[in-house]
Amino acid sequence: MNPKLIPRDIFVEKSVIDQPIIHNIRKNHAECRLHFVDHIIPGESDEDRPAIEVIDFKGKFLKPCPGTRNYICCGYQILHFGEQCSIGCTYCILQAYFSSTRLRLFANWDRMLNETKSVLKNNPQRFFRIGTGEFTDSLLLDPITEFSTLIVPFFALFPNCVLELKTKTDHIELLKDLDHRQRTIVAWSLNSNRVIFREEGLAVPLSRRLECAKRCMEWGYRLAFHFDPMIYYEGWEVDYREVIDLVFSNTDPDKIVWISLGCFRFMPALKNIIEEKYPGSDIIYGEFIQGLDGKMRYFKDIRIEMYSKMVEWIREHDPDVCVYLCMESPEIWKAAFGFVPAEKGGLPKMLDMAAQTKCGD
Repeated sequence: MNPKLIPRDIFVEKSVIDQPIIHNIRKNHAECRLHFVDHIIPGESDEDRPAIEVIDFKGKFLKPCPGTRNYICCGYQILHFGEQCSIGCTYCILQAYFSSTRLRLFANWDRMLNETKSVLKNNPQRFFRIGTGEFTDSLLLDPITEFSTLIVPFFALFPNCVLELKTKTDHIELLKDLDHRQRTIVAWSLNSNRVIFREEGLAVPLSRRLECAKRCMEWGYRLAFHFDPMIYYEGWEVDYREVIDLVFSNTDPDKIVWISLGCFRFMPALKNIIEEKYPGSDIIYGEFIQGLDGKMRYFKDIRIEMYSKMVEWIREHDPDVCVYLCMESPEIWKAAFGFVPAEKGGLPKMLDMAAQTKCGD
């Protein structure tokens, strides 16, 4: 565990002092400095002092992925258990989402589980794909919070869902002996070694991510991989093909539930943030055009080229693994795959079938 990922200062709302997460932090983070406060107000943090904030969350824990009109969404559900990330990827969209750079954790796990249980039990005919990696890295703080030891066995109890934990870390040790019943998918965001070295801050190397994926597979977990964002540069084909080859040489394709692809895209506001925080990065100076969602995207021909080649390389290893595009138009799908999701019942159905086929007892 890289100590730079986990700040020593932890601000805790007094109302959650007795919650399990505080006990776990005290036990696992001996060097932490706990500061108890009446209330933490979003956006009023001291940005020059890295810290974790632990609060009594008042909002909704389970919510649909904020998809974008005009692009095909996967129908994912987000379990909102925390916010922000300390890995420091240059391209991270969370930089534009949140006003504070501090890590934030929600302490009221009991209400989170009760809300989720109610949704799953009241909709027995519906299949849910639920993830925790939308607003933070799923396993970033797991060594001190032990959140996985709570959430993985919980989701093992419900046949109408799968949980996906998405990470760029190697924080997998607590997963080893959990009763997961193959209802948890452990996923890694992947990229070329060049992009990882230049753009992904404190993330562990590609080789370490694949080593961890292999270990999780040996513990019975199902896997997923997300190539998002893919970065276009001279020589990308050689680098990304190498990553695909490494994925399939280190894992069993039968244990891979899905692989997603998504080219680099960003809200215009993120450009200034990247220029200021990461002046050595050149990822925002490519050939971009504003998409229908207002985000800057690579020209259509570039995206089609990248997707088509990635699909070809993946299919050389496994013609059946579920591969999909994240937030792309039907036109791009047709050019890259030769079909659009609507012809197969829609993208949510495609992913549901992949999970139901490969996950479970």
